[in-house]
Order: sequence, then structure tokens, then C-alpha cells
Amino acid sequence: MTIRNLQQVIPSVPTSDGAGVKLRRSLGSQRGLYVDPFLMLDEFSTDNPDDYIAGFPAHPHRGFETVTYMLDGHLLHEDHLGNRGDLKSGGAQWMTAGRGIIHSEMPQQTEGRMRGFQLWVNLPANEKMNPAWYRDIEPHEIPQVTLADGGAAKVIAGTLNVAGVETSGVITGHTTDPLYIDVDLPNGATFTHFIAADYSAFLYLYQGELQVGAPGSARMLKTQSAGVLSAGDQITVTAEGGGARFLLIAGKPIQQPVVQYGPFVMNTREEVEQAVRDYQNGTLTQ
Repeated sequence: MTIRNLQQVIPSVPTSDGAGVKLRRSLGSQRGLYVDPFLMLDEFSTDNPDDYIAGFPAHPHRGFETVTYMLDGHLLHEDHLGNRGDLKSGGAQWMTAGRGIIHSEMPQQTEGRMRGFQLWVNLPANEKMNPAWYRDIEPHEIPQVTLADGGAAKVIAGTLNVAGVETSGVITGHTTDPLYIDVDLPNGATFTHFIAADYSAFLYLYQGELQVGAPGSARMLKTQSAGVLSAGDQITVTAEGGGARFLLIAGKPIQQPVVQYGPFVMNTREEVEQAVRDYQNGTLTQ
């Protein structure tokens, strides 16, 4: 076993999106700041409704997938396919934009906390023009596994292996084979997990402090930062600072060119320009 170390730290930076929703962006905060196949990770967390009330009115996507995971709050998803999904505390949604989707995500609350994440996952060239697809993942559908030392993990996608027992999320079988786990560790607890050696992997720490890597070479990852992991086939982390909550995200790299223009992610400039024309003339989703 080769333990992955902390190779790069990507601090999240304040920004806004949609109709003015305030959030923090790590992956994707600069052009080309990707962890193949992952293009962007946003964290939104606020008790102030002015920061989220305007939501994300109808907008297009093409060429990738979005994963929204809600810790607290209530968003309503609607799209041109007629899908309508209530994303509530503890739930998630997986949307494959494919050749094109137009959707909205609007708050269904006027007060209280809104907290969660949105991850963008790239699609390989031969899947970018596939039909759009959408899946609601209700809170009760997300398996929760008790870890040693009192920790817990929720499996949104992929498979968690603890002491030889495998637990899979509802999202499996995608080309990029994504692993998406939300881990909660008490102070001093250690979490170890196998990751295929040829997969990209990163952590996003959203609470507490985390020592990442092999004993003797571990580095500290501070809150609201993404930690890109080096090559290896095992991750080992230890919670500090009173405990830690983090996302573990990994997947099979696509290793293809990425050309992004706002909500369109393709392989060439010509394909992006075509996506813009398709949206302007109303054929993006046809």
C-alpha cells in the first residue's frame, strides 16, 4: 500500500453565482484549476436569507454532470424535461446535462440555514451529447456507516469499504466511477480507505482540521480548503481541532481537453461555440 499525501491545497474563495447566491469556490475558482474529472466544487453556507434567496433561476448546461448535496435547507429543482425534485436536508441530486438541459434551483425557505455543496463532474467526449438524465437521492437512500472511534460516513456515490464490509451509494456505473463520501470524525480519530491508484482524489474540509498523509509526512489541511492527493492507493487522515467533517471525492480521469465557457464544458472551442448557438436558437435540448 502506498499512502497518498497532500500534494496541493486549493483554498476556497468567496464568489457568487446564479442570481447572486453567495458561496465559496475551490476547484474551478481559476481557469484550469481542475482535478480530472472534477471541474468545480462550490460550498454554500449561510444563515442569512439575503445570501441565497434569489437562488438559481433557469439556466442551461451541456457536457458534464452536477451533483448537489444538501446539509441544511430546501431547494426545488425543475427542468425542461419535467423533472421536479425537492432537495432537502441530508439529500442529494445527480444531474447529467449531456447534450443539454435547462433547469432551475430555487430556495423553498425564506429564513434559516442553507448549507451544502455542488460538484461538477466532466463527461468523456463520447457521452457529452447523450440525453440529459436526472436522479433525486432522498436522505433515507444515502447509506450511513459507523466508523471506528465514533465517526460516521455517508455514501453519496461509489463504494465505502470499512473492515471488509462494502457499502455502496445509489450512484454507480458511471464512466468516471465517482466516489463521493461525507465523513465526520471526532477529535483524534483516523480514517483509512483504499482508492484505485490510477484515480484522481481530493478532500474538501468544511469543518475542523485534518492531518493528511502517512505518519511522519502528514500535512495539515485547514477548513474550507480542497486538498489534492498525490499518487497512491490508500488515503489516511486524522481529525484534529476538535474533530473534522470533510468530503472525500475520487474518480477515474478522462484525460481529454477541457474547453469551458460558463455552463458549457466541451472538448474544443468549436463545440462550445456550437453550444452557445444552440442555446440562443432554442435547440440546445433537442
